[in-house]
Amino acid sequence: MAAGMTRIGIIAALPEEADAFRPGAGKRPASAPFFLRRISDPLPQRVAVCGIGKVNAASAATWLIAREQCDTLFIIGSAGKIAPLDGTVFWAESAIQHDYGAENDGAFTHYSAGTWPIGPASILPFLAMADPGMGLPHARVASGDAFIASPKRARFLAEDLSAHLVDMETAAVAQVAASFGVPWAAIRAVSDGANNDSEGDFQANLRRAAAEAGQAAERLVAMLDAA
Repeated sequence: MAAGMTRIGIIAALPEEADAFRPGAGKRPASAPFFLRRISDPLPQRVAVCGIGKVNAASAATWLIAREQCDTLFIIGSAGKIAPLDGTVFWAESAIQHDYGAENDGAFTHYSAGTWPIGPASILPFLAMADPGMGLPHARVASGDAFIASPKRARFLAEDLSAHLVDMETAAVAQVAASFGVPWAAIRAVSDGANNDSEGDFQANLRRAAAEAGQAAERLVAMLDAA
């Protein structure tokens, strides 16, 4: 890798989401703890299928930074929409963990991920890298280890956390990126409305959402290469 060249780690929870980014490009290494593709141009890219949830996402992010020397992280794929916002594909300008905090007598209080979940409530989102001009609407993603299929829960997250989308990985990747001091970006396409129809809608719309997010991520790589 030439001096100063960006090496991008691209993380997706599901094979369908990872395969939608430059389908068929790259080669698999002989060994890795998850499915991985190495792509050499226009910039070095590592495409990982991490599996569902925050632990899987954080593990893949850490591996890509420590073992693959990635200095920028992307998380791509589908998400549930929980707030009225025009568009189907979004640039995540910030991310927050909706299941980190304190449970007291049935009331859940959110705290910034990794901080003490006691005392006065305080929550700050993880901020993404600057949008280089993708032209996508901006959103805040709330991540947690639960598939949200409840209008009541979705409404609570939208109101309490000012979130627009929900997923199960973005904020974990953002936390790892913050720990290592590397920039991150997330592109999420809507698969469902985080409501009573979400299970069927997710299955029906996964490939379409994956393709939209993957194509947008390809544009982002091209923009970074041209910068």
